[in-house]
Amino acid sequence: MPTVTTSDGTTLFYKDWGPRDAQPVVFHHGWPLSADDWDNQMLFFLSHGFRVIAHDRRGHGRSDQPATGHDMDTYAADVAALTEALDLRDAVHIGHSTGGGEVARYVARAEPGRVAKAVLVSAVPPVMVRSESNPEGLPIEVFDEFRTALAANRAQFFIDVPSGPFYGFNREGATVSQGLIDHWWLQGMAGAANAHYECIAAFSETDFTEDLKRIEVPVLVAHGTDDQVVPYADAAPKSVELLANGTLKAYEGLPHGMLSTHPEVVNPDLLAFVKS
Repeated sequence: MPTVTTSDGTTLFYKDWGPRDAQPVVFHHGWPLSADDWDNQMLFFLSHGFRVIAHDRRGHGRSDQPATGHDMDTYAADVAALTEALDLRDAVHIGHSTGGGEVARYVARAEPGRVAKAVLVSAVPPVMVRSESNPEGLPIEVFDEFRTALAANRAQFFIDVPSGPFYGFNREGATVSQGLIDHWWLQGMAGAANAHYECIAAFSETDFTEDLKRIEVPVLVAHGTDDQVVPYADAAPKSVELLANGTLKAYEGLPHGMLSTHPEVVNPDLLAFVKS
């Protein structure tokens, strides 16, 4: 398997498909998943002539399961190690959910010439948790419940999340895909419980406000208005306000996992932005 080793000795698995001289599109997965969550988009962009790359975040999927480093600064440093090892330039970085936070932090710190554009899909920035500076955020008790459920019975928790709010399968009239539920569970259970537990704080409590302000490249912010995991109003519009060159694309009634439930709707918009 292709891997890259970071400065602290952690080995990261990645996929790298397509012509080496084509523009690279780098995909960053959500919690607690892996690069496999991007199969649809990777095949789509591959068919349009792009080089497509996705890695398993440390502690997730096929990457190492270290005891430390489950925070956004380290995640961004790991991405930098990957892009340097593959010498990626003029790349487009697309992140979903937690991966959107990873993209924001990496792109804000990236070397000149490494990044051409970025896309934040159903992403956690600017910050999820409620505080005096973010009164519209979710209370910390929501994330404490995540930690409790994960520690008590991770296998069941990883069935409950995709069966309900992640894909909107708990909505009346929803077309439920057992395959998507099973695939979510399989990806989640391949990772490490400690990494998933600590990543809850990373995605919910990290403040990306300054990262967003520092980003100069064009950024597409795409979000479903019926996102039950990262509520639309406290995420996408606020991120666009902080970006120097941001574009907001709202998807009426679509869920957090809209990349999987509605790829035929979202993928063409991603391609149009990348090509624009």
